[in-house]
Amino acid sequence: MRNKTKATDTMVRLLENARYEVLPTATIEDKLLEHVPVDRTITVTASPSKGLEPTLDLTERLIGHGYVAIPHLAARMVRDKGELSEICDRLTGKGVSRVFVPGGDADPPGDYPDALSMLEDLKALGSPFAQVGITGYPESHPTIADDLTIQSMWDKRRFATHVVSNLTFDPSVLANWVRRMRARGITMPLLLGLPGPVDRAKLLSMAGKIGVGESTRFLVKHKGTFARLAAPGGFTGEKFLQKCAAELAAPEFGVEGVHVFTFNQVAETEKWRTELLEQLTIGR
Repeated sequence: MRNKTKATDTMVRLLENARYEVLPTATIEDKLLEHVPVDRTITVTASPSKGLEPTLDLTERLIGHGYVAIPHLAARMVRDKGELSEICDRLTGKGVSRVFVPGGDADPPGDYPDALSMLEDLKALGSPFAQVGITGYPESHPTIADDLTIQSMWDKRRFATHVVSNLTFDPSVLANWVRRMRARGITMPLLLGLPGPVDRAKLLSMAGKIGVGESTRFLVKHKGTFARLAAPGGFTGEKFLQKCAAELAAPEFGVEGVHVFTFNQVAETEKWRTELLEQLTIGR
């Protein structure tokens, strides 16, 4: 009974500390304003085909509406240190204090072949952002060996404040990865990546726009994950979250919240989160 209560408490804590990832499409701003309260943190992905401008522009507009907005500054999409400095001045001038720095898929890259090289220049520019997130890969990365992804987090630990795990659908894989990460001495707080409620038809449509956002590119590279997401009835992540809460409730795992890949289905995602919170807190 105690373990069940502990897992429920962990689920509530993670859901209360949920942030939503969105793609910078033409309609997403209106969807967020209609369906998502401004106390929900929003992260905005970056697309090699569209460049960083849509990401930066949407981030600024969301900040103006009162959201905490976090742009994805994909390292391979930034031309050089000069452009990076301009981006920093632009964002800090608008009140942006948090960024997420993935390596990105742009090919060829500018002066930054990976996230670490750009993180080093962010520090040289005076560490303009209070919070800097980096990516973790519980599942094997399509082009990087598992040991190297753990080593990469170790190398980046001096420049980042937290880790965001990429999509996985196996709680055991995730728990083992977190244990390996902590055993290696990577102590940064962790946000668990999971998908929100995904309608099959909408997911297939979104995946067709594969140039937009790391989350949809991930689905193409991981066919099994795509198949599970696209199964009839969709996927809410509730059972996944229950199993993760049971495995990772202990404070030493440092799991502070969830990073929800919404695929721009923000109304459905917020409805799912709030309804699940209500179910979990009834009678408490």
